[in-house]
Amino acid sequence: MSFFGFTEGIPQFIRDHPYPIGVATALGAIFLSAVYIYKRRRSKGCLDPTEFKEFRLIKKTQISPDTARFKFALPTPTSVLGLPVGQHVLCKGKDSDGEDAVSPYTPITGDSDLGYFELVVKMYPGGRMSRNFMELREGDYLPVKGPKGTYKYKPGQVRAFGMIAGGSGITPMFQIIRAILKNPKDKTKVHLIYGNRTANDILLKEDLDGFAEQFPNRFTVYYVVSEPSGKWSGGVGYVTKDIIRAHCPPPAFDIQILTCGPPAMAKVVTAHLNELGYTEDMQFDFNRDGIFYLLF
Repeated sequence: MSFFGFTEGIPQFIRDHPYPIGVATALGAIFLSAVYIYKRRRSKGCLDPTEFKEFRLIKKTQISPDTARFKFALPTPTSVLGLPVGQHVLCKGKDSDGEDAVSPYTPITGDSDLGYFELVVKMYPGGRMSRNFMELREGDYLPVKGPKGTYKYKPGQVRAFGMIAGGSGITPMFQIIRAILKNPKDKTKVHLIYGNRTANDILLKEDLDGFAEQFPNRFTVYYVVSEPSGKWSGGVGYVTKDIIRAHCPPPAFDIQILTCGPPAMAKVVTAHLNELGYTEDMQFDFNRDGIFYLLF
């Protein structure tokens, strides 16, 4: 027989037994439902906001004398972490007295990265939590809980971002920058000022420079170091009002300035922003979420 006048390409079994078409349709519907349920479960993510779940370290890469990049496996190759852009997780370990130590960290990866997530951690020998990362070896497990935080980024929520980061305060900025640049529909422009003590302390510099080269009309970065050496061509000293004025978008209803860094730096930068006319609605300091205060 023919179906709508065509027989070419139709399996012989279906040609000889037309009645299974309804069964095939039903099976197709079941398959699509299964795919939908699978996607819903996957999109839900692996995090639990109330309970710590353990994730296995699969790669540890030293990126500076006191900082490393940690890659953790998710349960399956297609799992997602389930972390909204702009939020962070809590990690748990033991302090030197054997007591529980919990600190917030911002993954630099997002839910477009399947099967894993990454943290960049600056490790302090006397740090209550960061000392655990110093001892962490590939194959070890880390307890993680989340999502946490009050900030959530949505594509197009502002015309442009100014970002001011210091040291490991780059991680929430990097997470947002990466999400914006990976989305071709997101036209938000980002202007980053990144301060450190020395050029060797600049974290994720290769990635940031790559973004600036690949997306010159969407992303710019200006580095500032307080102790320059060699042929340093960036800013010298600390983040000043003049630097902010030159490298961040001016005050406007459709821009936002994000900051994250050591408390002393955050206090000075906030004062500069206020004096330059940026209103409270135009500013967000990730220190409000405890990102920097509790990293040690």
